[in-house]
Amino acid sequence: MAASPAAVSSRPNRSVLLTVTCLGQFMVLLDNTIVGAALPDMQHRLHTQLTGLQWIVDAYVLLVAMLLLSGGVFADRFGRKRVYLTGVAVFTAASVVCSLAPSLGWLVAGRVLQGIGAAALSPASLALLAAAYPVPQERIKAIGLWAGFSGIGLAAGPVAGGVLTEAFGWPAIFLVNLPIGVVLLLVGLRSLAEARNPSAPAIDVPGMVLSVLGVGALTYGLIEGGARGWTSRVILGSFTAAVILLAAFIAVESRRTAPMLPLRLFRQQLFTVSNTAMVVVGFALMGSSFFFSQFFVYVQGSSILRAGLQTLPATLAMVIVSPYAGRLAARYGFRIVVTTGLALAGLGLLALGMVHADTGYGNVWWRLGVVGIGFALTMSPLTGAAIQAVSPQEGGLASGISSTTRQIGAVLGVAVLGAIVRTRQSDGASFETGLNSAFLAAGTVTLTTAVFTGLWLTRSKPAAPQGPTDPAAVTTSTEAPANSR
Repeated sequence: MAASPAAVSSRPNRSVLLTVTCLGQFMVLLDNTIVGAALPDMQHRLHTQLTGLQWIVDAYVLLVAMLLLSGGVFADRFGRKRVYLTGVAVFTAASVVCSLAPSLGWLVAGRVLQGIGAAALSPASLALLAAAYPVPQERIKAIGLWAGFSGIGLAAGPVAGGVLTEAFGWPAIFLVNLPIGVVLLLVGLRSLAEARNPSAPAIDVPGMVLSVLGVGALTYGLIEGGARGWTSRVILGSFTAAVILLAAFIAVESRRTAPMLPLRLFRQQLFTVSNTAMVVVGFALMGSSFFFSQFFVYVQGSSILRAGLQTLPATLAMVIVSPYAGRLAARYGFRIVVTTGLALAGLGLLALGMVHADTGYGNVWWRLGVVGIGFALTMSPLTGAAIQAVSPQEGGLASGISSTTRQIGAVLGVAVLGAIVRTRQSDGASFETGLNSAFLAAGTVTLTTAVFTGLWLTRSKPAAPQGPTDPAAVTTSTEAPANSR
């Protein structure tokens, strides 16, 4: 129901609300790329191996992936202002924990808390914005500004991460969130109005718990398998537990009246194909970009600051191209744009699998750019396809599921590609050779998915451009190269 003019005018200053919500999402997306630049320094100072770096990234992404859908329900039921500010407080406090972490275990614990905070903050910020701008055209402009300003965090992350890490060490990248979080809490408490949805569905606690435990067990097996042995009791037990827990999750979701993940939506071919492709996007993008800074530092001998700058082509390409992806899909259809994007990304990753220690940067940067352009062309159209596959009333849910599937793919990408590198090293290969194998694997999977979408994704065009106004394309960073996650 549209708010009356009087109701709109009685709202708090909407420019302040827009600033607060944009800054909160900016903080999350900045963290999405700033951590990647610091991974080599973390490895050195914390005396950890590749497995430790994988946990630093996946501990965060796992919680975001599994709690993202529930975050929106929490905001509707308990108040969008309350959940947003709680998310900001948790994320900020967790950032302090990360910066003060004396060991890998403490840092991973802080990253878990950051994931919980982000899963509350992101959907609540968008819900606050949508409620403040009930007029459709005004809402589109507001979300466009929200997405565009937040996207600046993606491009700023690698440079900021490199500068701060080079000057002060990796803890400084987390302390950046402290002043932002404090300002958001002070201004938000005074300026934001509370809003909730009395008819919001009940929170699916069993589904939420089973999903976290199931994907967590699978992630543990994939990350630790290379170190402990793929046939060890612990790893086999982890995979067995994952199968049982995920089967239980499916059984529970199929019987609940208000499930966290309505399985009936996957009966629609368009919905299933788009979300399957989105898993691969998260897998290849996050899994490969996890190694970008490590390649420049460990293989080519760059400084941490220089490595942060060298990864920029992928990030900038995504920030620049993403706003046009929805418009291209509106003109040419999901199938053509997504398949082209996946093909470009796959070819770019295959090209990265052929770089070596003596490859000049002039022959590297364009490969990163092709990867960024390719993935930028896929995410917004894939979310648009998922939304088109369901009823208008379920568009928000479809958008949230699309973001969640991308995050699940990201968790698996960091785990699986990291396992490939570790396995190659255990066979006597160099780190460089392991990276090449990981990039080639990611490229092969992405190109195979391009064939899949070319055959099965609908030929129909979206009803309207998704572009930067598509919340799912930005709420979880969902669009960023996941150097950090």
